[in-house]
Amino acid sequence: MSVEFFVCIATLFFLAGIGAPIAYAILIASLGYLAIAGQGIGIAGKVLMDGLYQSFILLAVPLFIVAANIMNAGTISDRLLGFCVALVGRFRGGLGHVNVVASLIFSGMSGSAVADAAGIGKIIIEMMTKSGHYTRGYSAAITAASATIGPIIPPSIPMVLYALVSNTSIGYLFLGGIVPGLLMGLVLMGMNTFLSHRRGFALEDPVPLSALPGRTVNAFPALLMPAILLYGIYGGVTTPTEAAAVAAFYALLLASLFYRALSFRALYSILVESARSSAAVGLVIGGALILNYVVASENIPSLLAARLVGLEIDPLLFLLGINILLLLLGCVLDATTIILVIIPLFLPTCRELGIDLVHFGVVAVVNCMIGLITPPYGILLFVLNAVTRIPLSEIIREIWPFLAALLVALLGLVVWSDLVLWLPRLFGYAG
Repeated sequence: MSVEFFVCIATLFFLAGIGAPIAYAILIASLGYLAIAGQGIGIAGKVLMDGLYQSFILLAVPLFIVAANIMNAGTISDRLLGFCVALVGRFRGGLGHVNVVASLIFSGMSGSAVADAAGIGKIIIEMMTKSGHYTRGYSAAITAASATIGPIIPPSIPMVLYALVSNTSIGYLFLGGIVPGLLMGLVLMGMNTFLSHRRGFALEDPVPLSALPGRTVNAFPALLMPAILLYGIYGGVTTPTEAAAVAAFYALLLASLFYRALSFRALYSILVESARSSAAVGLVIGGALILNYVVASENIPSLLAARLVGLEIDPLLFLLGINILLLLLGCVLDATTIILVIIPLFLPTCRELGIDLVHFGVVAVVNCMIGLITPPYGILLFVLNAVTRIPLSEIIREIWPFLAALLVALLGLVVWSDLVLWLPRLFGYAG
């Protein structure tokens, strides 16, 4: 490793450690490397433009962000919640189950954990605390845990970013996320059931079964969105990027014309907020493209692959080791940075060891989503603290059982690759 690269990495960790925005830390460290190595600043511009021009798929990111924000602004979230309450609210820990099921459904529309937590999550936290059966910390903790499902079940913004760095099919990645997402929902509902019985949470007033058809009809147009997206992508009608545009347009039609719950002023605010969120992601992507050029210049991925393959390490042990590393990094780094900067280092080794990149990608994204609720940096914990004013200490105290349940699901996905690859293979994936 050269002195220039050491300075680059030291600068990156120093800036991130003192609280600088990660995008700026990556950009400053990468540009510092180019300056010390005597390479012109124009190289950064060329790398950036080449990376963006060759990554048409990145257009899907702002479009999914717009779709999620429109869903949250209209009455769509309320209608989905009404359907979920009628469906699973009658069981012990009912509103906790509603929380998880709502996240499973909403995840098929937004592709963003933060959008899930800040939108539909905020509404259901208010429902849970007003019922008097759940503490504030418990309500926020299960909301944060269930929001991690958002980017696993398609569409998924993190999987779009993984496809960018790994050159893997987005369609197969999306398919690979469906069973893991359902598994995550199942273990969270299991933990909610266990805690509800152990703590004696009171039963909610059940919604009569006769009301279920009406609530289903009320929510049906919103429930159609995941089906439209999946049919568009896997039926060969649209590309994933075009499917993101369809999602945003369909959400706009639902909120403005069908449900009549979106004004021009609200739409303007949504577009401004979506632009800010997209710009924040774009800055990290731009910095990562330049940093990846730096890493490639130092030949780090190939050296790492040669060293690990030379040790004749078992692929399963390698996967377990990488997942432990990603879990530790998830405590201090955000998911976008891990996917764009850290994961590319291990892709050559995965190829050499015969590890399927769709399996690796889905497992890595699940791992990164668990990092969103892992103290001390878990960004979903901060998001819920900001939108609900529930003290962070109360949320962290209640998050551990749900974190443990998700880690059990992650271990299952690592050990049994068929949980990820069964659906992609059903649709013709040869991996």
